Amino acid sequence: MRCPYCQHDDSKVLDTSHDSHGGIRRRRECLKCGQRFSSYERPILATPLIIKQDGAREEFDREKLARGIRISCAKRPVSASDIERMIGQVETQLQKLGKAEVSSRVVGDLVINGLKEMDQIAYIRYAIVYLGLDDLHALRNEIDRLLEG
Repeated sequence: MRCPYCQHDDSKVLDTSHDSHGGIRRRRECLKCGQRFSSYERPILATPLIIKQDGAREEFDREKLARGIRISCAKRPVSASDIERMIGQVETQLQKLGKAEVSSRVVGDLVINGLKEMDQIAYIRYAIVYLGLDDLHALRNEIDRLLEG
């Protein structure tokens, strides 16, 4: 691993820890300058192409997904780690499908189910766009469903 401080190619591993998503965090020390730094390794699994409603296909974009979820959770008591965990879960679910292409609807369903469990206001914000709740009656019906369940 190349040192980010002096660009030397050799370092020693001081500590290794694993996270719940299969990633590995390594604490390292450069053998030349003695600076310490961390590296993070995670397996690269293929995510499927996303088939949009108009039939266009695009690469799965983790940052695009994160933006949509963060907008829904804005000014809500949802931690950044909860959002990252949810994004990781959606990405993992897509990879586990083992398909080359999936509908954007699958991604939306995973997100909306995650938000429903995490924060109901964020869920409603996302549902307005995702489910196309375009009038107050549709919105009220969705809120009533939440209150019943």
